[in-house]
Order: sequence, then structure tokens, then C-alpha cells
Amino acid sequence: MGRGKIEIKKIENVNSRQVTFSKRRGGLMKKAKELAVLCDAQVAVIIFSGTGKLYEFASSRMEQILARYNRNHESPELATVEHAADQHEPTIEVIALKDEIERLQLMHRRMMGKELEGLTYNELHNLEQQLTEGILSVKDRKEKVLLEQLEKSKLQEKKVVQQMKLSWKRFSSVDLSPKPKIPKLESSKDCKSTMIMD
Repeated sequence: MGRGKIEIKKIENVNSRQVTFSKRRGGLMKKAKELAVLCDAQVAVIIFSGTGKLYEFASSRMEQILARYNRNHESPELATVEHAADQHEPTIEVIALKDEIERLQLMHRRMMGKELEGLTYNELHNLEQQLTEGILSVKDRKEKVLLEQLEKSKLQEKKVVQQMKLSWKRFSSVDLSPKPKIPKLESSKDCKSTMIMD
């Protein structure tokens, strides 16, 4: 069952008004964030409470959005052109990602022994420890791979030996000694004919 509709008018009770203000302000800010993320929109919300306190949200820099608003307010035809130009400006996330990539590339070069100038003794020591730990990890992995390959080779060797033994048993069970030739008996007709001739 849904909530009943409330009449939209000023809330006279100060405490109720403050609670409603806090809840609705939070909901409005949440919706503004969702709109910015879901629709890739530039959103700015500025709220002054009844006591004059400022609450604001901006999906990017507030000054940038307000300047854009002022320019668009003065000449609306610039809105689409300006939007295209804004897309080329790097966002905070892009800048952060570029910085992170640059930092990782520098670390990689230092791991390769390059660009070490300007590092303190402690930084060089930490780099040496990282490299030593890395080398030990590589050696451990190399040993495991070698042992696994050795085990596979032993298993294959056992299989070959077993197959050879089985083949030898089969071969040795076959009688290869020469069998004496049994003279062919002559048929009775041949015997009779030889007797007659005698």
C-alpha cells in the first residue's frame, strides 16, 4: 500500500520542517549524482537552507558549470558548441589515471635500473628490497616448474618401462625355437604306384 499524498505547502512546525528539509535535500543530492553518472551530464545543485546554510553538489567543478551556465544564459546558441569543447577537457578521473600510469611507468623503469638519479638512500634501499623479493619469487616459481617437469618425466619414464616389460613378457612367451620338420607322408596312391613299378 502506497503512502498518501501530502499537501505541498510550508511546514509550520520548525522541527518537522528541518527533518523534511534534511531528507529531501539528501534525496535531491542523490538524484543529482545518479543523473550525472547515468547520463554523463554536468549537474550542479545549490541549496540554501532556511537558516542560510549552503549545500551544494557538482558533478565536476562548480565554477566550470556556473561559468557555462552564465555563458549559455547570455547566448543559448553557444550551448551545443560549448558542449563539444567541454568533451575535450580531461576529467578528474582521466587526470588521475594518467598520473597513475605515469607513476607505474616510472616504477617500471626504476625496476629496470633506469632513472635512479635523485633517489635517496632509503628509496634505493626499498627498491633493492623489492627487486630482491621479486628475484626470490621468480626463483621459487622456477624451481616449482622444474620439479613439476621432473615429476612428469619420471611418470613418462615409468610408463615406458612398464610398456617395455609388458612387451618383453609377450615376446618371451612366444616359442621361437626351430620346430623339426615332419616328413610329408605320401598318399596311398603314390605308395601303390611306387610298389607296382618295383
